[in-house]
Formats: sequence, C-alpha cells, structure tokens
Amino acid sequence: MMKICVAGQGAFGQKHLDALKRIAGVEVTSLVGGNQDATAEVAKKYGVPHHTGDLGEGIKRADAVILTTPTKMHFRQGEQVMRAGKHVLVEIPVTDSVEDAENLVKIAKETGVVAMGGHVRRFNPSHQWVHKRIQKGELKIQQMDVQTYFFRRRNINAAGNPRSWTDHLLWHHAAHTIDLFQYQAGETISDCYAVQGPIHPQLNIAMDMGIVAKVPSGAMLTLSLSFNNDGPLGSFFRYICDNGTYKAFYDDLSDGKDNKIDVSKVDVSMDGIELEDREFIAAITEKRAPNASLAEVLPCMKVLGKLEQIIDPQRKAHA
Repeated sequence: MMKICVAGQGAFGQKHLDALKRIAGVEVTSLVGGNQDATAEVAKKYGVPHHTGDLGEGIKRADAVILTTPTKMHFRQGEQVMRAGKHVLVEIPVTDSVEDAENLVKIAKETGVVAMGGHVRRFNPSHQWVHKRIQKGELKIQQMDVQTYFFRRRNINAAGNPRSWTDHLLWHHAAHTIDLFQYQAGETISDCYAVQGPIHPQLNIAMDMGIVAKVPSGAMLTLSLSFNNDGPLGSFFRYICDNGTYKAFYDDLSDGKDNKIDVSKVDVSMDGIELEDREFIAAITEKRAPNASLAEVLPCMKVLGKLEQIIDPQRKAHA
C-alpha cells in the first residue's frame, strides 16, 4: 500500500483526492492545508485520517507527496519533500521562475526521488490519441491553434472560492500548451513571441495575452489566452496536421468536421488527473523517471522565461 500525502485542500487538491480513490494500492494518509477548518472538512469528506497545517507532519506519514498548494510555495515545499527522501508530484505551474525550476531539477537529481510536474495535457485521452498517431508516423503537426479562455474578474478558484494566490495566464495556463506543443512536436521551441493586454488594477496581472512560437521543423503554435472571455470557458485545441484536423477539449476529441472520435479505450480512465496520478505512482513502483518529470518539463519553463522577458521589459532589463 503506497501512502500519499496531498498538500492543498482547495479545488485541485480535491480533484486529486477524487482520482486517488479510484487507484488500487494507494492510501491517502494525510491532508495538508492552510485554512484548518476547510482542511478538516475536506479530510472528513474523503475519509483522510490525518490533517494538518504542517507539511513536515504530512511528509512523515507518506511515501510520496502531491503538491497542489499556491505556486509561490512550490519551490520551498518541493525541496522539503525531496530532501526528506520522499517522491513528489508538483502541480502545474511547477514554479513561476526558470531559476526555481532548474534548482528543483538539480535537487531531484541529487536526492534520486521521483519528481514529476503536473502537466495533465500529456495524459488527457484526447491528446494521447493524437500523440500515438504522431508516434506511428500517421500525423505530423503543421500548426496547433489553441484558445484558453476564462471569465475571471475576481481572485477565485475553480470551485468559486477565494484564492490565497493569483492565477497567471503565462506561468499557469500557457504552460499547459507550451509543454503540450513541444511534447507533440517532439522538438523544443526555437522561436517565440508574446504580447499582453493591460494590467488589471487589483489583480496586477495581464488579463489577455497572445503567443506565437515554432519548432525547428517549422510546426507552429498560435495561442490566445484571456480572463475576459464571457462565454464558453476552458482550453480549446485545434491540431492542424498533414493528414487531418482534430479538435480537443479536455478529454473529448473530434475531427475538423465535428465528427466525434471515441477515445474511451485510449487508457484505463477518461480522467486526465487520474491518469497523471497513475503515472506518478507507476514511476515510483517501477523505479523509473515518469512522463512529465521535472527534467522533461524544464524546456517548457525556459520558454516561459523567454516569453516573460519579451512582455516584461523591466524584467528583461535586469535579466
């Protein structure tokens, strides 16, 4: 029985708790959270026997830790977990700086633990279906056209509750697509550019952003992101390939003419978070590097760093 500690009692922590309930041979032994009343409530809901505000206490009770805490805490907590000799899954965004991401990779190498980033798009059945066809040589991407749209004028999470941190279009939402594009293309981005809209006076982040990029073979990425979109929400992926067009929305897939493609047999679940967690657990059990290891997602973090320098001249001047 593998003992797991989940850190973060919010919306995403609960997604992982839901997923872990469906995986055999796993026991959630501790829930670590900030708001202890909320943490106690979530622990009771999921039958977790221990809850605390002290990550160290959770680490003692576990073989591995899933961090779904605010991004600003990821580096310190990730290091704490790995230095304790425990495996770690750090939810996306792994960090909000290239330096912190590089240092986490170094610590993972030093400690020899399994260290994974929560890049769930690699595991969604829709994107897996496309990936398998690319690997077989049946498809080659010409362009990925992606829209990531939310309506967020206040600092709330996916469950509609106040956040203790501020979400970010670049370091969170663009990270999903930048990593997926490089993963599907099998190449690292060689050229990229970004623009952003006005900074929100209260949230202090850009609410709109546009990114274009390409890999050495010439495959392109066009990415539009917004927190101002009052309409269908989420990330919409269009794969324009040499042998067909495919549209993915989370775990659903259709061709360019809206004919639905059955992806129910692609993997053992239709839940990307569950598949991400299964890969983490399998990598620990099999003593191997996981898909989306911290080292594998580092090229994504480096691209985000380049894009930040483009859209933030002050940071670029001091880089």
